Amino acid sequence: MDKSPDAFRTISEVAEDLDLPQHVLRFWETRFTQIKPMKRGGGRRYYRPQDVELIKGIRHMLYEQGYTIKGVQKLLRDNGNQFLVAVGSGDVAAVEAIAQRKQAEAPMTPAAQPRVDDEMLVGEARAKLSRRFFGLGKADDEGPVAADGGKLTRDNRALLQEALFDLLECKRLLDQVR
Repeated sequence: MDKSPDAFRTISEVAEDLDLPQHVLRFWETRFTQIKPMKRGGGRRYYRPQDVELIKGIRHMLYEQGYTIKGVQKLLRDNGNQFLVAVGSGDVAAVEAIAQRKQAEAPMTPAAQPRVDDEMLVGEARAKLSRRFFGLGKADDEGPVAADGGKLTRDNRALLQEALFDLLECKRLLDQVR
């Protein structure tokens, strides 16, 4: 006999439905405070339907989209549980609605505009932010980088190494998806 969609699920039922080992579900409880199964005597876990939907979203982002645990935690912090629930259920309209609502809540003031900062980059920034990319690590009064200069400055070398690291990380993530 099948359970009602509103019924609580045991850890073995959730693990079987989502094709996950039970120890992964227990581990995710330690990493994602939003997963809160009800615990009965003896520590037996019972997952609410909303817990299962959230776990589906987390599983999708980790296994199918290649996110790290830290990345999914940031998604949860920035967008809330409903965003991952919508992602897990494949509800594109809900995902877009949440994204639009989030964008409408934060008007684009100069301070709120996206900028390149150390959190957004995969590698560790070695050049000052004001001197990155367009100036290629040189101060404005030093002029453009000479094409026939022959040598790279320390800042330019650091920027190239950082770009290489970022490209290798992108390649690694793309290989995971394939």
